[in-house]
Amino acid sequence: MPVTPRRPADLRGRAFRGSAVVAAGKLSPGELRSSAWRPLFRDVYACADVPVTHQLRALAASRLLVPGAVVTGRSAAVLWGVPAAGRDDDVELTVPPGSNVCRVPGIRVRRRVLGPGHVTVRRGARTTTAEATAVDLARAGTLDDAVVLIDRLVDARVTDLDLVRAVAAEASGRGCRQVRQAVALADGLAGSPQETRLRLLLHRSPLPRPVAQFVVRDALGFVARVDFAWPDRKVAVEYEGVWHGESPQQVAADRRRLNRLTAAGWTVVFVTAADLYEAEQVVARIAAALSH
Repeated sequence: MPVTPRRPADLRGRAFRGSAVVAAGKLSPGELRSSAWRPLFRDVYACADVPVTHQLRALAASRLLVPGAVVTGRSAAVLWGVPAAGRDDDVELTVPPGSNVCRVPGIRVRRRVLGPGHVTVRRGARTTTAEATAVDLARAGTLDDAVVLIDRLVDARVTDLDLVRAVAAEASGRGCRQVRQAVALADGLAGSPQETRLRLLLHRSPLPRPVAQFVVRDALGFVARVDFAWPDRKVAVEYEGVWHGESPQQVAADRRRLNRLTAAGWTVVFVTAADLYEAEQVVARIAAALSH
């Protein structure tokens, strides 16, 4: 027979160790298995009213399962507001060398020494600083992915490129060469990962180097801020994300903006996510616009 859900007030809206609340007499084992609670890890539960996110799992893992651990890598990026990990991805934690930590499904633990000054407290959990997180992430994956993650952390305004570059300059060991390449390519101006990928594509092409986030003005003042521009040619490139055209109000605003750019003598080339897989065609379209 199903157990009637019961939620003690001091357990609502938070995560907890199941064995601890049962030992304290707050819930019975049967009540713990009711629909009032959701399992996050072995012996860790959360109130069912709380959405399960990677952030919730990272906080629960570091506070309840591996006390003293530091949230690192993609999990740290999530705590800094960058969605670098999915809800069910392994939580990444770091502990000092020699630490005795039991293996827990859903948690990946690394043993290493973190640099001095590279750990802070974020959302109540010990976490690598935003700049240390950026450098940590830049060590693995492709170079473009590394640049994207650095740009996202800088764009989130939780760090700046100077701080990231200072930490990168001290980096050693695995991936340090890619770290320095990535911070040299990052600019922190892109509003989305695909804008960063588009910028890298343009920089690798034979096209003249564009100006990022260029402000277009006419006789009446501000017209628009465009993603990339060649001001002397009055050519702009805009990354067109999926949000464009989702509402009549957005369609109208986009058309007014484009009409003002056109009236000011500008040619606008739009690039979508699908276009990024056809780099040669994108470059050819922009080159044609620049030649007119």
